Amino acid sequence: MTAHTKISPPPASYQDVLDAPEGTVAEIVDGVFYLQAEPAPPHRIVMDGMVETLRPPFQRGRGGPGGWWIVGEPELHFGDRNYRTLVPDLAGWRRERLLSIPKRWSDLTVTPDWVCEIVSPSTARLDRTDKMRIYAEVGIPHLWMIDPLAKTLEVFQLHDGRWTLMSTHAGEDEAAAIPFDAVPLALDDLWIEESETDAD
Repeated sequence: MTAHTKISPPPASYQDVLDAPEGTVAEIVDGVFYLQAEPAPPHRIVMDGMVETLRPPFQRGRGGPGGWWIVGEPELHFGDRNYRTLVPDLAGWRRERLLSIPKRWSDLTVTPDWVCEIVSPSTARLDRTDKMRIYAEVGIPHLWMIDPLAKTLEVFQLHDGRWTLMSTHAGEDEAAAIPFDAVPLALDDLWIEESETDAD
């Protein structure tokens, strides 16, 4: 399994998420259950690189303003968890809104202030349609879309319930991207070069 695979038509159940095999990512998007295999290496390296880049200045306050929680693959429930249980690749909360991380994601009721999806050919449609729409509906103010193959970062901000593309960054750009524009992000550190992957 290398893609988001539609497992069952509505109605899904949160029990489907609990029963998902270890090492997979399970989501319920408007009542439809999706199961994703472990991310491919370019996806995982970008995700890990983002955590390594953002946590020191924005979570720990080392070389930056602090004031955030940065979390990889949190399980988010928007209303009925049998209808909407989403797992963005990354999410961030301002500490003034989320004083501490809960012991269980099922206890979390605060929507993120920022989400980031790392898209691939197999996940782009779901990320850019249903999930992007839901993030707007629940009022998440900031969204990033990162494409490891195209080596691009798209920065969106919510205005009047709609996403506005604020900036696009590519290749070796140093991106001052809201809401983390206090510390520029060196995009070149995120990508895998073709020479660094197997030829097969």
